[in-house]
Amino acid sequence: ASDVINPAFSRFHPRLNVVYTCTEDIEENGQILAYQLGAEGQLTPIGKVDAGGTSTCYLTIDRAQRNMLAVNYWDSTLAVIPLNSTTGAFEGPIHSMYDPKGGQQMKAAAKKNGGVNHSNNDESTIRQRQVDPHSHALVLDPYIGAVAYVPDLGKDLIREFFYNRQTASIDVQLNEMPSGLCTGKPDGPRYFEFHPQYNIAYVVNELSSTIAVFAVDRSLLNEIAAAAANNESMDQFKGRTTLRMIQSISTIPAAFSTDMNTCGRICVHKSGRFVIVSNRGHESIAIFRVKTKGSH
Repeated sequence: ASDVINPAFSRFHPRLNVVYTCTEDIEENGQILAYQLGAEGQLTPIGKVDAGGTSTCYLTIDRAQRNMLAVNYWDSTLAVIPLNSTTGAFEGPIHSMYDPKGGQQMKAAAKKNGGVNHSNNDESTIRQRQVDPHSHALVLDPYIGAVAYVPDLGKDLIREFFYNRQTASIDVQLNEMPSGLCTGKPDGPRYFEFHPQYNIAYVVNELSSTIAVFAVDRSLLNEIAAAAANNESMDQFKGRTTLRMIQSISTIPAAFSTDMNTCGRICVHKSGRFVIVSNRGHESIAIFRVKTKGSH
């Protein structure tokens, strides 16, 4: 695996000793590589596929463990790739692709073509980063696996898509909602995580250094799943969100400027008692205790 250039994200198979990683390149399509994990940690390549877009940054495996969903940050596209349920190897190239831009060309230039460095956080950089949509992750609801939540860093939105489990495709966008408090300043949602016990989800906003906490509407998710089982149109759910923001909290001290910090990863401890976020600039790990009694 030493010849892999700029690996951006890795994902373990939930059941098999297989690990996947994707490469991030702004000019060439990302590659997704699969490796068998040996008893002593050695990696044996078992497959590689094209991600169908540039700056591939996130990988998800669906509940049936038959498909991988990949996110391409730069052009915002979402790809579905079939997996062998026995070996975890790829069963072919991209099965389906969804483009939130509707096929429109990117407006901002890549860094090599005079664009900005997306690692910076000054006003001019942020303006360019938010000219276009930029999908940064894709997380399926853990209850049914029928709704895909995609943070769009470029547009300060959480997009909710219907994931058709029968056809293994992202068929339609159901809703979009702000990832923060709409203060007029950019938020830049980066990652999305569910709480392991409560009907709660967390979004880390890279540019505003905040965590947004959402209540999850399980009843609506059940409605969507039932309609899908009956082959009903998903149009009836357009504009209806499964999320309701209930809290926003800063990841850095008030005295530290958000211009000097961007958030990285967010995770929920397996006990459900803590939410953990990395701060790049403040150079810290912020740990938040989850309220376990009363409202959340």
